[in-house]
Amino acid sequence: MTLQTRLDSLRLRHAELETRLADEDSRPRPDTDVVLRLKLEKLRLKEEMERLRAGALTG
Repeated sequence: MTLQTRLDSLRLRHAELETRLADEDSRPRPDTDVVLRLKLEKLRLKEEMERLRAGALTG
């Protein structure tokens, strides 16, 4: 898998999580555990994307 393909895959997953998070937040009583889990997963993906980009610049 190329770097660009991996980044595209991570970006897509990040966008899907953003959609799920917005859906959960729009509920009358959002499940705080679900919201927290989605936010943590989004953060993990963002950090991985940043690591990959930084590695591409230095490598």
